[in-house]
Amino acid sequence: MTITSKLPNVGTTIFTVMSQLALDHNAINLGQGFPDFNPDENLLDLVNKAMRDGHNQYPAMPGVPALRETISRKVHNLYGHRYNPDTEVTVTSGATEALMASIQAFVHRDDEVVVIEPFYDLYVPAIELAGGKTIVVSMNPPTETVPKFSVDWDKVRRAITPKTRMLIINFPNNPTGINLQEDDLDALEQIVQETGVILLSDEVYEHIVLDGRKHLSMASRPLLAQHSVVIFSFGKTYNITGWKIGYVCAPAHLTREVRKVHQFTVFTVPSPMQVGLAVYADQPDPYQALPAFYQQKHDLLFNGLKETRFKPMKSEGTFFLLADYSEISDLPQGEFAQWLTKEHGVTVIPVSAFYAQPEQFDQNYKIIRFCFAKKDQTLNEALARLGRV
Repeated sequence: MTITSKLPNVGTTIFTVMSQLALDHNAINLGQGFPDFNPDENLLDLVNKAMRDGHNQYPAMPGVPALRETISRKVHNLYGHRYNPDTEVTVTSGATEALMASIQAFVHRDDEVVVIEPFYDLYVPAIELAGGKTIVVSMNPPTETVPKFSVDWDKVRRAITPKTRMLIINFPNNPTGINLQEDDLDALEQIVQETGVILLSDEVYEHIVLDGRKHLSMASRPLLAQHSVVIFSFGKTYNITGWKIGYVCAPAHLTREVRKVHQFTVFTVPSPMQVGLAVYADQPDPYQALPAFYQQKHDLLFNGLKETRFKPMKSEGTFFLLADYSEISDLPQGEFAQWLTKEHGVTVIPVSAFYAQPEQFDQNYKIIRFCFAKKDQTLNEALARLGRV
């Protein structure tokens, strides 16, 4: 029987390719976006206790009530908007399922969805599975005078048409590391007022914000909160990416639709993790300590790269940092990343992997992405190798 793929353009991802190359060449993997250290022992103890206390069967479909109440309190304390834990908070199987469920819930065949490039690689396949059409708006690339990516909101506004169902945003942004300012929220408010578009806001790095900045959530402004599906990640916040637990906050009428898809995708997520997190996430100290924790790691990698032939760019958030390799090679980003792994034993991700058409020459800005969510020993060994490039 002939199979017609629903995702004909999806093959082996660059992340899988680079991770396998790292294994094959015994390279230090600074490409994969997850920590190489364990979570807090207190959190592990809480989950272990939940298991022994009998929390091992199906929990409520939208999530353990105590955890949804914790989430509601936390978001209100941080951003000023109170989501009803019964009707506006849903615990999901990671931010990945939250994104997929939200896109499937609202995007119909031939609807347009605007995404800002470079972007996380899940967005386009999820839109295609829903039958939608992706409209790409590229960020302005770094220049000598402005050495970072930036968003032209006028260009974003012009991309929105009567067919547009959703605008997907991701700040702090993976891979560029840029974050929102107050005038960006002003621009988004104007877009929402003029178009009524749904905002899907991927805020998984909300607590990893650097240089004394603060995260500006869509939940921080009433108008934006009314039009937004906001997605967060316990995995990124508590170094538990393998647990795959995230959550969605949205007005009740939007949450109803997300839950319909969530119910028939995973139904619910593991009970003991939710029960443990309900207690642990109610304590602000762990997430309040994250900026300083990751600032040290960012600065270690940034300052180390400055001593090499790479030209690092300061990150405003996430646990990623970009670097320019133009003084080293003219190779396209993908080829350079493979060369660096094979010849020097350090694995990175080409920023071109976050573009809709990565092979296009005009997108070869000679920029690669490093992950600094690693032990200091790992980062120092990588820097020693990079210093020999």
